[in-house]
Amino acid sequence: MGIILNRETMKYHVRDLVIEHNHTLHISECTHMMRSQRKVSISQGAQAEIANDAGISLKQSHELMGKEAGGLGNIGYTRDDLKRYLRIKRERGLKYGEAGAMLRYFEEQKLENPSFFHAEQLDCEEQITNIFWADASMLMDYTYFGDVVTFDTTYKTNKEYRPLGIFVGFNQFRQLVIFGATLLYDETIESFKWVFGTFVEAVCGRHPKTIFTD
Repeated sequence: MGIILNRETMKYHVRDLVIEHNHTLHISECTHMMRSQRKVSISQGAQAEIANDAGISLKQSHELMGKEAGGLGNIGYTRDDLKRYLRIKRERGLKYGEAGAMLRYFEEQKLENPSFFHAEQLDCEEQITNIFWADASMLMDYTYFGDVVTFDTTYKTNKEYRPLGIFVGFNQFRQLVIFGATLLYDETIESFKWVFGTFVEAVCGRHPKTIFTD
């Protein structure tokens, strides 16, 4: 197909069009791997969840299913499809499980103390991904001791092994004080950008002079 721009009307026009194709649009043997045709079945998804809960990596789980099916091309989805499937399942679990309880707690705290701060990040499907919160005492401590902050995500306390990150520092007695906490879905650049931006918002735009990360 050839398209040209008419500079007088500033509209595009089709100059020529060849209806007959001179090449194969898609190999029939690979049609099932087209994006529109790929799908993780319920049984495959359940198997992937069991493997994930057992500590088997996504790569290993994907390869294992490929061996069982006689090759990765026979399972009908890619590793990214499997990753997306597990992500959606976890996000829904986060929304209706622990996140639901946390949000109710946050609203109760907000009613008792208007200084309580919390924020949630949603994806394009309105599913909760990341959560941040800081109570009044945390924010007050940051006002006095927030020049140097450490952000640590080594704590993973729930069954989904989601990173629990905390912003911490030291007071005048060298005691550990917490400035804020976050429950992350994952440790991606996008998640960290959101949580650091939200932390700065919570402390009214006052950036720490120094910040350490793990």
